[in-house]
Amino acid sequence: MPMITIFPGAFCNEDIVLRELTERSGYRWITDTDVTEQAAKLSGMDAARIARAFAAKTSVFNKFTHEKERAIAFLKLAMARNLEQDSLVFSGFSSQLIPRNVSHVLRICLIADMNFRTALAAENKTVSDKDAAKWIRRRDEDCAAWVQAILGKTDPWDAALYDMVLPMHKTSAAEAVSLILEQLKRDVLQKTEAAAEAAADFLLAAQVEVALADEGHQVEVSACKGAVTITIHQNVLMLSRLEQELKAIAGRITGVTAVETRVGKDFHQSDIYRKFNFETPSKVLLVDDEREFVQTLSERLMLRDMGSAVAFDGESALKLVHEDDPEVMILDLKMPGIDGIEVLRRVKDTQPGIEVIILTGHGSESDRETCMQLGAFAYLQKPVDIEVLSNTLKRANEKIQKRKK
Repeated sequence: MPMITIFPGAFCNEDIVLRELTERSGYRWITDTDVTEQAAKLSGMDAARIARAFAAKTSVFNKFTHEKERAIAFLKLAMARNLEQDSLVFSGFSSQLIPRNVSHVLRICLIADMNFRTALAAENKTVSDKDAAKWIRRRDEDCAAWVQAILGKTDPWDAALYDMVLPMHKTSAAEAVSLILEQLKRDVLQKTEAAAEAAADFLLAAQVEVALADEGHQVEVSACKGAVTITIHQNVLMLSRLEQELKAIAGRITGVTAVETRVGKDFHQSDIYRKFNFETPSKVLLVDDEREFVQTLSERLMLRDMGSAVAFDGESALKLVHEDDPEVMILDLKMPGIDGIEVLRRVKDTQPGIEVIILTGHGSESDRETCMQLGAFAYLQKPVDIEVLSNTLKRANEKIQKRKK
């Protein structure tokens, strides 16, 4: 049986269409939440972190952690495993992960004009038309960024990406379902040997990509009848050594008969390939109002392959904690506005898994006792030897990794 994918714009009656479609077709509905949870089980990553891969905004730490790329690799693997079944309808962002050469897939886009969507959103969310339109635009930005990342296309509603684009401001849910069911009967959508091979290639490529991601690599992978091609898109100082490592990892995957490496179109740009080291802290938030000091500290940590972001006051730090989930925080005490002790208290109340290292030049013994009672990992005085700080960060990271395991 053919598969169905539905990529909807927000507030295009997609839930009504999908419910009626599954009732009339007998297909099983697989949502982004389902695929995300499957990917979480495969990876050991938190499902909420995997779901962030769908958002246009990328974490400030991602250039160090490659967390978004790793999440996408596991989402691909989850989708590839789903394709081993029949009679499924996929909805949402994950539907775009199925390669175009998997031909037994009917690809549907549901979209409507903004007046229709805004009115529906305002009614459903009980907000003004202005707020509804703002919410839809943010969602459309996520859709556009996702399609750009996965397919290299700037318009998520481009008719060339789909077998059918249904204008839901002109089409009832019942009419849309009837059109979809009629299209399912087409001979070109029936599962052929070539389509099955393409699905198997997708699964093998996903398995290789996950194996590479688990070793800290960020590359593009494709497969054809057991032959795997790995494309390196970032410049690397010792290309041959990297190629040998990638081939060795890929070659261990069952079903791989040959491995080829090549450089991509962006290889000669200024970005340097960086393998993620799971043993090195790469989500460190530095919080200090002394801008020159904290920027210099960030650069010195980067030289030690420790990825960091910077906040210059307590309020900005708390916002970054909420949006980007740092794992370790290096925190000054004396800052304008919200001071360090209050930041520590709020962080430990809301996200106690973040390890906080106090680094201050103004604290007292009483401050040290207060910070340690609130759950600080360590209390250091300025000026601090970079090796002492580096070792403290590594010990904090070891605690975090042990807790994850």
